[in-house]
Amino acid sequence: MQKIIPHLWFDKEAEEAAEFYVSIFRDAEIKNRVKLRNTPSGSAVLVALELFGQEFNLISADPYFKLNPSVSFLVACDTMGEVDAFWGELTKRGVVRMGLGEYPFSEKYGWVEDRYGVSWQLMFTRRRGVGRKITPTLMFVGGVCGRAEEAVNFYASVFHDAKIGDILRYGKGVEPDREGTVQHVAFTLEGQEFAAMDSARMHGFSFNEAISFVVKCESQGEVDYYWGKLSADPNAEQCGWLKDKYGLSWQVVPTIMDEMLRDKDDEKITRVTEAFLKMKKFDVEALKRAL
Repeated sequence: MQKIIPHLWFDKEAEEAAEFYVSIFRDAEIKNRVKLRNTPSGSAVLVALELFGQEFNLISADPYFKLNPSVSFLVACDTMGEVDAFWGELTKRGVVRMGLGEYPFSEKYGWVEDRYGVSWQLMFTRRRGVGRKITPTLMFVGGVCGRAEEAVNFYASVFHDAKIGDILRYGKGVEPDREGTVQHVAFTLEGQEFAAMDSARMHGFSFNEAISFVVKCESQGEVDYYWGKLSADPNAEQCGWLKDKYGLSWQVVPTIMDEMLRDKDDEKITRVTEAFLKMKKFDVEALKRAL
């Protein structure tokens, strides 16, 4: 079981986006769909899918949060042709952030926001030193720029199975980026690969709830542990969601929720939904009683 899962928030397009991603990426499938009724958004649709072995959750729950490139997904491509194929699909009605071409770090690379606002970095790697095909990449900008290394060390201290790779730092003469800050670092938390970087340029966006990371917990003790370690903003605590001290959003969720939301009984799902909407940190026993 994947312990940490990216969660993407859409207005109405989660199902459409899921179908689109499954159509263009190999080894992809939609695993589950569930409708949650009587939420603050009315009826919300939650879609679980898998792309190249990487699990994602997508939700349609009205336009409360807007996707932006502070979290992007790096796709490691085996061939230049693969880069071209993904680029051709993802740029349709999308926005190019960095044009497709040769860069010092890759013979072929491009960065695009697709038609739904999700950011993808496509890189020809020949799979050199690359594990998973898709890697979430965190960009520390604005008030948290220059804190990427601190954040990575913090996450590695919170999660029990964590590894930090070599850090590529900015050198002199790369203003506005400050010498010594992080140009790129790869790290792994509970088997989930991540990358992080600082960027001092004026971007006009920052981390928000549009992309969060679900932490699957086997017990109330695990829920309590991760909640206590990660939550830094009491005002952001709701329905298992929290924000850490860098503004990144997480969801600390007991694994029993997966079973509950796969139930074919709509009345049970409605009772569970009503129960968790009243919670900040999830209470496993209270969720069980809702059934």
